[in-house]
Amino acid sequence: MVNDAPPLPKRISGLWQLAFNLWWTWHWEAREVFRRLDYPLWRLTSHNPVRMLQTLPYEHLKRAAREPAFVALYDAAIVGLGRALTAKESWWARTFAHLPDRPVAYFSAEFALHHTLPIYAGGLGVLAGDHCKEASDLGLPLIGVGFMYPQGYFHQKMSPEGWQEELYEQLDWDHAPVEQVVTEGGNPCIVSVPLAKRAVHGSVWCVRLGRAKIYLLDTAVEENAAADRELSARLYGGDRETRLQQEIILGVGGVRALRALGYQPMVWHLNEGHTAFAPLERIKELIEGGESFDTALDQVRRSTIFTTHTPVAAGHDVFPVDLVNSYLAGWWENVGPQRDELLKLGQYDNGPGSMFNMTALAIRSAGSTNGVSQVHGRVTRAMWSQLWPGIPEGERPVRSVTNGVHVPTWIAPDMANLFDRYFGENWKEHQDAVDFWDGISMIPDEELWAVREALRSYLIAFVRERIRQLWTQKQATVAHVVAMGTLLDPAALTIGFARRFTDYKRPDLIFHNPERLARILTAFRRPVQIVFAGKAHPSDHPGKGHLRNTFSRAQDPSFGGRIAFVEDYDVHVAHFLVQGCDVWLNTPRKPFEASGTSGMKASINGVLHLSTGDGWWAEGHTGSNGWLIDGGASAGDPAADDAADAEALYRLLEDEIVPTFYDRDSSKVPRRWLQMVKAAIRTTMPRFSARRMVKQYAEQVYAQAAEQELKK
Repeated sequence: MVNDAPPLPKRISGLWQLAFNLWWTWHWEAREVFRRLDYPLWRLTSHNPVRMLQTLPYEHLKRAAREPAFVALYDAAIVGLGRALTAKESWWARTFAHLPDRPVAYFSAEFALHHTLPIYAGGLGVLAGDHCKEASDLGLPLIGVGFMYPQGYFHQKMSPEGWQEELYEQLDWDHAPVEQVVTEGGNPCIVSVPLAKRAVHGSVWCVRLGRAKIYLLDTAVEENAAADRELSARLYGGDRETRLQQEIILGVGGVRALRALGYQPMVWHLNEGHTAFAPLERIKELIEGGESFDTALDQVRRSTIFTTHTPVAAGHDVFPVDLVNSYLAGWWENVGPQRDELLKLGQYDNGPGSMFNMTALAIRSAGSTNGVSQVHGRVTRAMWSQLWPGIPEGERPVRSVTNGVHVPTWIAPDMANLFDRYFGENWKEHQDAVDFWDGISMIPDEELWAVREALRSYLIAFVRERIRQLWTQKQATVAHVVAMGTLLDPAALTIGFARRFTDYKRPDLIFHNPERLARILTAFRRPVQIVFAGKAHPSDHPGKGHLRNTFSRAQDPSFGGRIAFVEDYDVHVAHFLVQGCDVWLNTPRKPFEASGTSGMKASINGVLHLSTGDGWWAEGHTGSNGWLIDGGASAGDPAADDAADAEALYRLLEDEIVPTFYDRDSSKVPRRWLQMVKAAIRTTMPRFSARRMVKQYAEQVYAQAAEQELKK
């Protein structure tokens, strides 16, 4: 908590502790504390309790401290947070009592924790955030390491011509749930990282996430040159050299920050190749301590695991070897003849010549490597075959740990309340128990349908309110107002498509035959509408082209206002979309979707998934819990594949999806549809929750690595 925070009445003095621990974001009683404190201000501050408490008059807080109902809610939240912080009766404490109380260090270039901290770009960050939250819930001792990114990821604004414009805003430190880390002497914790012939310094900040902590590096410190202060300013910003420097600071600086804070992690988990300089720094530590290269590498491997998320070759970071060598010039000191061995760990030739490949570095430095779905595990074993010459594909050391989503974060409050009534208030403790969810059948269709209709109405109201704000602020033309969803129908079958706009995700696939699509959308008494959202990477010009095409379709009168594009997609927008749509559309070109988690979030809320058989859906689809888009065997011709998949998509909409949704009984309840909704919840909740995922990491990877450490 910040030292200069305004005082609070003694009876509710724990509000600062609650505001500065993002545990409140996935616990109803804690959220409700701030909502009831001042609901208009809660909305005005975009659900930011730190800013709220800095704004509220002291007299208002004194009145709240005298209200019995508010104080009871506050007490419950404080007790819940205290229980999370101690974790004495947690799953980890019960299951792994024999392991030392040393943390798992989880390195990631991005973390999606809350929209007040825009330090994420997409699925990788959302997965990292969900992993850390679930680790806290399970009592697993975890510390994250990443970047502060004072300008975060960009805000998206669509121009009148439909082009994406990127806007960056400086993070207001005073209103963010972050704390500067200080040493025992009370001074800011600063780490130094050699870059080329200079040293770059980074301050360390902390975000609290229940029991978990995430340490974030920031190079905007006075000791640095002006250019170096900008190195950590933006997520995935700048050119290749900027990216390389960021990754050196993240890996090397992250290890040094943990050392400075006194941590001795039992396991080091690398989330994607951006983080692979961390094991290189650890190997160097051991060499400087007198170990040989081989011994140091073996020790580091025993406690390092690596998760790759990228089945697209172009998505793996590579740099010229000479460039890496030059930026590590100051770092090589005291390494001596081992330098070449360290450099070789990252060298890899996938066609254009030997380059320094961050994923190759991570795989060679880790004792365990995994993909994030069963399909992706197979793709990874094939993609990196050069690393295991002569070893059959099935024997290559890459396992699969399919991603999962943090259920308390993504479940709609209305759906959670329904589960409370029929499963009991402790249902979240059983979220990964497969047999437990057979009980979904006892929920009356009428009640489930009422919740699903309410969630769709919340989505439409949210979209319209955003349009109203832009119109009031004179930031939208009439065409923009139409494109952003003002004509959406709260009762129509609503399809959602929300993800990063890039070529392999094929956001244009549904527009393959626009005339046929228009007939589907505007059918009399059976209307369908599609809500799009998503950003294109600033450097992805084809992705921006897809975005522009989608935005122009949303303005096309032939679609009757039944296509909408919601700009500036973030986790706040995502909550409304994954909860409020009826169908979740995903159209990746196989096998380029590593996992995908948005469909999991939708399915646990009863939104039916409609996707090609890639990523998680290849193992998640049962035939009764959604639909599989399958245009037939690939002919190796992308255009032919697109045409075949588009035909399959249209047939599913015309013959199955739309008729099933509008097949109502005398009570106006779609019984067949709701059977699929129940099947989606029953099959997705236990198998694709972050609880199952983190337990799998803990049992199959973390514990094994920690036990090897004990045997040293």
